[in-house]
Amino acid sequence: MRIEHTLPSDLLGQKPVRVLVVGAGGTGSAIVMGLPYLDQAMRVWGRSSGVEVVMMDADTVSETNCLRQPFSVSDIGQNKATVLINRINLFWGMRWRAEPTHFDERTLERINDMSVDLLIGCVDTRGARSVIARALTKARCRAAYWLDLGNNASSGQFVLGQPLNARNRRKAARLRTVSELYPEIINTEIGEDPLPSCSAVEALDRQEPFINQTLASSALAMLARLLRYGKLTHHGGFFNAQSGLMSPLPVDPQLWSKTRRRARRK
Repeated sequence: MRIEHTLPSDLLGQKPVRVLVVGAGGTGSAIVMGLPYLDQAMRVWGRSSGVEVVMMDADTVSETNCLRQPFSVSDIGQNKATVLINRINLFWGMRWRAEPTHFDERTLERINDMSVDLLIGCVDTRGARSVIARALTKARCRAAYWLDLGNNASSGQFVLGQPLNARNRRKAARLRTVSELYPEIINTEIGEDPLPSCSAVEALDRQEPFINQTLASSALAMLARLLRYGKLTHHGGFFNAQSGLMSPLPVDPQLWSKTRRRARRK
């Protein structure tokens, strides 16, 4: 049975929505470059504080990154998050922050001046997702949402969930997270997919162009509807570049139960 998800009342006021973006690669860069547009839209809608963003990634720009990510030759060797945030701050007049370090289980405790409302995970390994899942489900964590984006060569998905923590209690209508619906995505025993190639030709063979941007735009459009109208009937989607189809993930507790039962049988 499909239901409607409602934005928590504490996110309806004039306080800024505090966002932590983990990962500054193909998808993370597309997400963070789109967030200023969400910020501007929120201000037009009467949310005068918009969004506050911190971006976290320890990686530096490589030559291959310049092929599919918004980096140039002059950025090579510099930290990805720092390059992107500096660019946004300069162009948009923001005061967003870059953290040139890896996310770990204690990151949310260390960023004590910014209680995160929304963590956007743009990581490409099961290990990294597992760390995010453990951090967000700690008893004292007060993150409201986890938006996870991931892809392979020609398809991908985005899933918005409410981690079970101090802010999100057990209830039937709580949005299930990507790790609850698809636990294999954080199962490090399965092993990891091949790492990105250092060759530009191999990189394009392993992943078609524009997958990251398509997922990021669709995820941001979903967030915009949630923050503007305060409700959602879907909390994710699955895109296939070969067929051109985008399939929504409805807010449906019965579907969540079926999905989890299938996952347990695997």
